[in-house]
Amino acid sequence: MFFWIRMASLLLFDALLINLAAYISLWLRFEGTIPVEFWQAYIQLSPWLTIITIGSLYVFRLYHRMWQYASLGELYGITKSVTTSMLAIVLLVYTTPLNPLPRSIYILSWLFIIVFIGGSRLAWRILRDYIVKEVSRESKKTLIIGAGDAGAIVARELGNNYSLGLVPVGFVDDSHLKQKLTLYGIPVLGTRKNIPSIVNNYGIEEIIIAMPSASGKAIREIMSICHDTPARLRIFQGGSGWLNDNTEIRDIQLEDLLRREPVALNLDEISGYLAGKVVLVSGAGGSIGSELCRQLCQHGIDKIVLLDCSENNIFDIENELRRCFTNIKIEAELADVKDRLRLQQVFNNHRPQVVFHAAAYKHVPMMEQHPAEAIKNNVLGSKNIAEIADKIEVEIFILISTDKAVNPSNVMGATKRIAEILIHEIGQKSKTRFAAVRFGNVLGSRGSVVPIFTRQIEEGGPITITHPEMTRYFMTIPEAVQLVIQAGAITRGGEIFVLDMGEPIKILDLAEDLLRLYGYTPGQDIDIEITGIRPGEKLFEELFTAREQMAATHHERIYISANPGTGATGENLSEKVDLFFARNSFINSSDAVELLRTVLPEYQNKTETIIREKTLNN
Repeated sequence: MFFWIRMASLLLFDALLINLAAYISLWLRFEGTIPVEFWQAYIQLSPWLTIITIGSLYVFRLYHRMWQYASLGELYGITKSVTTSMLAIVLLVYTTPLNPLPRSIYILSWLFIIVFIGGSRLAWRILRDYIVKEVSRESKKTLIIGAGDAGAIVARELGNNYSLGLVPVGFVDDSHLKQKLTLYGIPVLGTRKNIPSIVNNYGIEEIIIAMPSASGKAIREIMSICHDTPARLRIFQGGSGWLNDNTEIRDIQLEDLLRREPVALNLDEISGYLAGKVVLVSGAGGSIGSELCRQLCQHGIDKIVLLDCSENNIFDIENELRRCFTNIKIEAELADVKDRLRLQQVFNNHRPQVVFHAAAYKHVPMMEQHPAEAIKNNVLGSKNIAEIADKIEVEIFILISTDKAVNPSNVMGATKRIAEILIHEIGQKSKTRFAAVRFGNVLGSRGSVVPIFTRQIEEGGPITITHPEMTRYFMTIPEAVQLVIQAGAITRGGEIFVLDMGEPIKILDLAEDLLRLYGYTPGQDIDIEITGIRPGEKLFEELFTAREQMAATHHERIYISANPGTGATGENLSEKVDLFFARNSFINSSDAVELLRTVLPEYQNKTETIIREKTLNN
């Protein structure tokens, strides 16, 4: 209803403007004294002029535009429409009995109609951009970091969308070529080092980072600068749609501080081994396992089997997948990888063709206290599921491993290293293509430092870290899972794939960045306490050993170990593990550690040695 009322109002208004333009043209041509014959010709032509011009405006869909956003594009459309209508009127006059007007009248009318109609439309834009903007005094003065394409999008949309309550007053850009220039009438006020003074001089209340290609290091530097100002810092996450508080402009997240290039997936390769297949994910309710399930369901699989020993976890992911992927068969199996008979039943029932083994105990200090349980779950569990996969001739088996398996100094890393060797050994005589994917810490996983730090901040502190020099590799869960799925596409069997984790990050720096994200000053608002290295921890992690010959794959973010099976003594690790469990149904801690030392000579507690080496190097 509103549309038709709006259109009727515009039609009447334009009819008045068209006739006014023609009358003024006639009046100017005859200097205020219009001869009777030409006045009569004007009266006779006026209805045709009105109908044809309005019809042309309608055909060019100028009545369907939102004129509060009028620009040169709309003015060009008006010019085309009026030119077309005036040519039609001239043709009509000289091919029908209508009395013609002087030729200059048509030219002047053409010009005045464009000016009057175009001016009326642009007047609404001017009214909106300047008068209404002055009235809206509650809008917050906003500084945009980045005077490029993204900055232009932010500035334009902030100017168009008053519901955001933000008014751009300036840009900041490090390019010297952009200094003292303007974009959409908004000046570039300086570089990032000038942000504090700009905020102070212009009363800036909001700062928006509009730099989609900026590295995590650059975002961290900007955040550090802006932290000393009273302005709220947010980020434009990209895209070309209208901005709103919930999607395009958001608060900075930890992932932004670790920003990496998006993963480029080979969809043809992935669909080639997943499309139409039955896929089983062990540990499906965990952080990595649940994200694996979500992403696998996006690649055309026929059925997914969710295997987990946690009732609540598997319940949650099953319900989520059933809600989001109605076209995929979803089966939940409550089972423990240590229970070989139950595993056998699950595999026989579903006959999976691809298996992702993500089930594992992963908390380093906890596994130091319970090494027997770590061996049962990470070694025996991996052995069980790998041997059953081999027995039913699964096509591809991917073990989710860890960087802690490299030169392991803790029980968890040692058990994962043994699992790597086991699947390599099983794969040497199997039709199944076995491979492992090794990566470091993932942001947001259960038990990782970020949720722990977040809880400590919410409780008022302090944040506890074990050592000021502690460093770790980090990536986001979705990124890690994308690369795991891609590794499944390129495996030929027997490889250990190592994901490109980027640069290692100090845990102390991570804690300080997280405090700044919450608006606190490290060491002032909330303290950071050093508690000392826990049993089994390293100061820094490695992604591969000196013995492993790393080679590139055709995917730039995935590397491959060409020597994955070294490190264990003896010819048959699987038999040694079987003999050990046969003798010790309920192994104690000393037996467990002895097993690790027996089958994996490279395992030793290196914490003290690493601390000494690190201190000497510094």
